[in-house]
Amino acid sequence: MVLCLVCGTRGEDWPQFFGPTLDRTSRETGLLKSFGTNGPPLVWEKEVGTGYSAPSVRGERLVLHHRLKGEEIVECYSTKNAQTFWRHSTPSTYVDPYGYNNGPRATPLLTDSRCYTFGTQGRLLCLNLTNGTVIWERETAKDWKVPEAFFGVGSSPILEGDTLIVMVGGQPNSGVVGFDAATGRTKWESVGEKNWQGQPMVGWTGERKVEWQDWEKQASYSTPVAATVHGVRQIFCLMRQGLVSLNPTNGAVNFSFWFRSRANDSVNAMNPVVLGDSVLISGAYYKVGSVLLKVKPDNQGVDEVWRGLGLELHWDTPVLRDGYLYAFSGRNEPDAIFRCVEFKTGKVMWERDERWAGHTSPAPTFGRGSAIFADNQLIALGEAGFLGLFDVNHEKIVERSRAQIPRLKHPCWASPILADKRLYLRSESWLLCLDMAKK
Repeated sequence: MVLCLVCGTRGEDWPQFFGPTLDRTSRETGLLKSFGTNGPPLVWEKEVGTGYSAPSVRGERLVLHHRLKGEEIVECYSTKNAQTFWRHSTPSTYVDPYGYNNGPRATPLLTDSRCYTFGTQGRLLCLNLTNGTVIWERETAKDWKVPEAFFGVGSSPILEGDTLIVMVGGQPNSGVVGFDAATGRTKWESVGEKNWQGQPMVGWTGERKVEWQDWEKQASYSTPVAATVHGVRQIFCLMRQGLVSLNPTNGAVNFSFWFRSRANDSVNAMNPVVLGDSVLISGAYYKVGSVLLKVKPDNQGVDEVWRGLGLELHWDTPVLRDGYLYAFSGRNEPDAIFRCVEFKTGKVMWERDERWAGHTSPAPTFGRGSAIFADNQLIALGEAGFLGLFDVNHEKIVERSRAQIPRLKHPCWASPILADKRLYLRSESWLLCLDMAKK
């Protein structure tokens, strides 16, 4: 069976979290370079259920995972007019303990024939992309001992060859699980006590080492990233405890690097950013900041290149272009800053204050936004519905357009996506399709 993520003669798809290559980048060209006060032209709008899951697009099909009352719904729409092709629903009793919405957080993964989703309570589904019928499903919370997460399940699955790699968070050694993508069979499970026990707790005071507890949460809100380093294919996972590198064929751990806040009520949520043999990870809780790691030639460890507070990334992941990182830094609305940081040194090249009081719309700033790269520009969505276009310029910030998009209100925490020159934006209750094609 061939699993194709990007096929066809139309414009580029956006079939998974953060796009075709998991780095917020689209190869689309011929896009708008500016727009008016209402933003790009509206193609359609659709009232939807709650959740922070971004949509995914393949061909003329868009799949959204959302929550309506007591059901989690995987729904497939036409990209032309938002007509529903199919709808699959399953019961959900999840209630967010911190008062956020109760919908899905993970983003669907689409291949040429299948749709994979991961629900807030750990239900892993494989559906037929054409008609929505169930091919297989796994209840990971029943199949493994998974300590209750802070905000439900939030890590999206990725596909590496014929293996679906999922951050399950199982104890004692099933933090990450590799499934046969065709059947749902468990191929391998890894990460936990075996690799963390006795590891130095880097960045913490004293000479502390990990003393593993079977109640430890393992799963984070980061999505695994596949990359080839020193000629070896690896899966980089920023777990709750820190960064691990895995062999995708059998789950063997290459190395582990402790990286987490000292505060218990904290999460890791950004995706690792890999360039050559270097990996950037970041956190936003209690001055964790960022660290750049250089993978050793034997892939069995890392050395720190720099550590600093130039980027404190909560749920945002930077766009990396030409050696510079562009991202919205800050844990909460009152400390949000838009920054450009040099990847190899951590030097802040420029910054702009995006702080605001929060939880009101319209907002005066972007707040903690998220950005994607396409056609040599940054397309940024602020958390209260601002849409902006920025030049990719490490010397100074250049904003070319901004608009408060009608319908969008705080919180807009799902990343924007771009497919076939159409921009899809999501809030807690609306899904919008905007035309980004240059006329």
